[in-house]
Amino acid sequence: MSSRTKVVDALRSTDFGKEITVKGWVRSHRNSKAVDFIALNDGSTIKNIQVVVDPSTMDAEQLKSITTGACIRVTGMLVESQGKGQACEVQSREIEIYGLCPGDYPMQKKGQSFEYMRQFAHMRLRTNTFGAVFRIRHNMAIAVHKYFHDHGFYYFHTPLITASDAEGAGEMFQVTTLDLDRVAKSGEVDYEKDFFGKKTSLTVSGQLEGELGATALGAIYTFGPTFRAENSNTPRHLAEFWMIEPEVAFMDQKELMDLEEDFIKYCVRWALDNCHDDLEFLNQMIDKTLIQTLESVVKEDFVRLTYTKGIRILEETVKQGRKFEFPITGWGMDLSSEHERFLVEEYFKRPVIMTDYPASIKAFYMKKNADGKTMQGTDVLFPRIGEIIGGSVREESYEKLVGEIEARGMEESTYGWYLDTRKYGSCPHAGFGLGFERLILFVTGMQNIRDVIPFARTPKNAEF
Repeated sequence: MSSRTKVVDALRSTDFGKEITVKGWVRSHRNSKAVDFIALNDGSTIKNIQVVVDPSTMDAEQLKSITTGACIRVTGMLVESQGKGQACEVQSREIEIYGLCPGDYPMQKKGQSFEYMRQFAHMRLRTNTFGAVFRIRHNMAIAVHKYFHDHGFYYFHTPLITASDAEGAGEMFQVTTLDLDRVAKSGEVDYEKDFFGKKTSLTVSGQLEGELGATALGAIYTFGPTFRAENSNTPRHLAEFWMIEPEVAFMDQKELMDLEEDFIKYCVRWALDNCHDDLEFLNQMIDKTLIQTLESVVKEDFVRLTYTKGIRILEETVKQGRKFEFPITGWGMDLSSEHERFLVEEYFKRPVIMTDYPASIKAFYMKKNADGKTMQGTDVLFPRIGEIIGGSVREESYEKLVGEIEARGMEESTYGWYLDTRKYGSCPHAGFGLGFERLILFVTGMQNIRDVIPFARTPKNAEF
């Protein structure tokens, strides 16, 4: 018996007349008295290989049992296809059934809404759409590692369990081994009896620890899961998501913007170069402007726009009659996704790097400008997504950082180790955070962030 040939390799082959073995799951089965056609897919490509079966070579009931979703092995001859849409097909000599698929299979070959399919996240992986999404997700992860490796960054692993809140927002999942029933009855929490002897949580970011790596290795990046206990059910938020966070010593604001633009263009270009078939499918089925949008992002220079100028543009737009769901209340407001998308999609028609935000709406660790009111932020705003990267130059002054921590009512003792990097050999440095799922959302054209991660974690949902 021949060794297994992946479907992707079989479809590329021109070795007609050779016997091959393919294994996979049935996408469709059309039967007749003269000949049966089985579309087989093994996940290696968006494309199916057609298996041609002579019904006289198989038991009729057994052949009839091979329905959508069944898993089979087919051994037969690779031949040039007589039909349209495929270059080759397999003329079956022998079929072995690994697993039948009853009629209540939830991913039947018919139109299903993405909301419906989320109920069956363990089964939706086998559909064409999600196969395409997760092959692209894999390619984006490879692109991330390749970019940073080729540019001299070191992959740095930061902890998932932490006693500090990098964002200062307090929306963190607590980690404990305490018996919560006993705690509830006593009304008091004795953290000295907990596993770590103090209150700990799942991290919202690896940035603070990443900065420690940058002050030793020069340039590092993190790439791992992060967690946020924000009770949000929007199409752009998850409770568990992956973050990419480079931190670089001796980098200024302009250099940071250059890095952000170059990195994200590299990732998009990688998708265009390496995920052609999957992007073509998604362009046809999900967003007919997808490939055009990806190509335009790679070609266009990103606009570099200060927050102050951005607010002026939005205020002028409102005067001209434009209405927003969230009103423009003036300088100092936090922009919403609709404001960011207006600037990107309608006003400039290309990505925007927004800089110099009011310090009051940004994190404590960001470096302030000389005016004392704005900080050296560098957020990248994308079409359809809004903010896709959040970055800044970090405050390297020990005194200024302590002052900011005190002004915000944060516990200085919690950040003693972080402040040490400013006390002992402090250096200018900068970095950014890119939400991996938001990148996948953009590259695939999908509309909901729950559909670009295999198993979504959202409020009241921790299935699978």
